[in-house]
Amino acid sequence: MSAPESDFFQRVYAVVRQIPAGRVTSYGAIARYLGSAGGARTVGYAMNAAHSLPDVPAHRVVNRLGVLTGKHHFGGFTAMQQQLEAEGIEVVDDQVQHFERHFWDPMRDL
Repeated sequence: MSAPESDFFQRVYAVVRQIPAGRVTSYGAIARYLGSAGGARTVGYAMNAAHSLPDVPAHRVVNRLGVLTGKHHFGGFTAMQQQLEAEGIEVVDDQVQHFERHFWDPMRDL
């Protein structure tokens, strides 16, 4: 991982650490907040690398439609869903139900 990428990852993790329990955000919302509107995929790479960091709640980051696209990085196909459900978020067929109600926008909320 290059230094600029590592710095970006650290900035992503700082945002993700602020997502409240029971809320979710998207890769794109984080990228926009960090001034990298086209950087949703890089945010995804950061989330993939975050699973060894216990203080980064990566399970709270989903795609723009509320789909658990990163679920296979959680050590089991249901682990991400279980973590979200433990926080009161209903997930059906790998999609957050009532996504707009649970959506946390760093542009608005930080």
